[in-house]
Amino acid sequence: MTAPRDKFGRPIVVVTGMGIVTSLGAGKSDNWAKLTAGESGIRTVTRFPIDGLKTTMAGTVDFLTVEPFSSTGLTERLAELATEEALEQSGVGSKGDFPGPLFLAVAPVEVEWPQRFELGREVGGDAEVDYDGLLRVSGGARFTQYHRRFMFGSVAGHLAEKFGTKGSPISLSTACASGATAIQLGVEAIRRGEADAALCVGAEGTVNPEAMVRFSLLSALSTRNEPPQAASKPFSKNRDGFVMAEGAGALVLESYEAATARGAPILGVLAGCGELTDSFHRTRSSPDGKPIIGCMLKTLADAGMTPEQIDHINAHGTATPENDKMEYLTTSAVFGEHATKIPVSSNKSMVGHTISAAGAVEAVFSLLTLEHQRIPPTINYDTPDPAILFDVVGNTARDARVTAVMSNSFGFGGQNASLILTREPV
Repeated sequence: MTAPRDKFGRPIVVVTGMGIVTSLGAGKSDNWAKLTAGESGIRTVTRFPIDGLKTTMAGTVDFLTVEPFSSTGLTERLAELATEEALEQSGVGSKGDFPGPLFLAVAPVEVEWPQRFELGREVGGDAEVDYDGLLRVSGGARFTQYHRRFMFGSVAGHLAEKFGTKGSPISLSTACASGATAIQLGVEAIRRGEADAALCVGAEGTVNPEAMVRFSLLSALSTRNEPPQAASKPFSKNRDGFVMAEGAGALVLESYEAATARGAPILGVLAGCGELTDSFHRTRSSPDGKPIIGCMLKTLADAGMTPEQIDHINAHGTATPENDKMEYLTTSAVFGEHATKIPVSSNKSMVGHTISAAGAVEAVFSLLTLEHQRIPPTINYDTPDPAILFDVVGNTARDARVTAVMSNSFGFGGQNASLILTREPV
């Protein structure tokens, strides 16, 4: 019997497990209930002093504690929780023995200020703290744990060890597109016949003072601090920036053949994926929009679908003045008249922008949309931008027939990735 293939002769890639953690809570049930109810997980930051910061709110995951605290430690815990939920649902392999590779989207890693101060104190006395001094003391046995904690591959290494993934774990960072890129790598590995299963995770736990200051210096963050729940306003005329957030999303991907052979639940199909980078500017998109247009066109072509077959767009929708305008213009170029007829929503209005995790988190929400036939709202949509003619699902969730979702992730630095998820093979 011939193995099931897509219209291009490639193995069909399906989802058999998914897990999620956001500022709304842990797990699919809690997140979906709150998301479709229009609840916000954005709150005033209490983890560190916010005096003097222009932006004082974020979508922090405050119900998890990590000791000693570090952003990479929190990222690791978020990834663990999402992965555990996804694997439990999938039932693939056995505990600690996942039968495929790991692709993990994480933020760039650096030694954080508490650890820098500790290293500085170790340099000693009144000595000038310079790079050579920090290198000298960091080589001592006292700071061995820093080497593991603050390496880019440390989180992936821990997950690979804990869950028994196969081969070298892949860590990647493509800015706000990272989570979608991790999923694309898993899809491609299965299509090439290199694996029957792949674990794809995006995780972000980096709401810290330095990150908030950096994004503020880029004029990227909303400064509408009160009330924090109203700060993220995708596609609204009075939007003023995105809201940083934490979270993780995990997908277990399998070939259709492998999944059906073991009687696994099929939650959806990864029908298409595509990416395109422009390198135009560190934050702004290329003015002609060609890289974003090309990204969506590549994704449609990869799925063998037409724009008219897409029933819902899970937008990047960061609520920055530049992004939302560009997303509408480029979507209109790809979808034509259909662009104003497709229901569009932005999960970031409620969970904030989970940056490295966003593509994975939003893929989970897209799959839940397919499962429940209900599109989450874009909250805070009280003053529509007259220049953006999307059919925004504003403030209240909408029941709709949804067979195919395009989920877009358009990152800083012009790193763009799109996914098409469907209920059935196309």
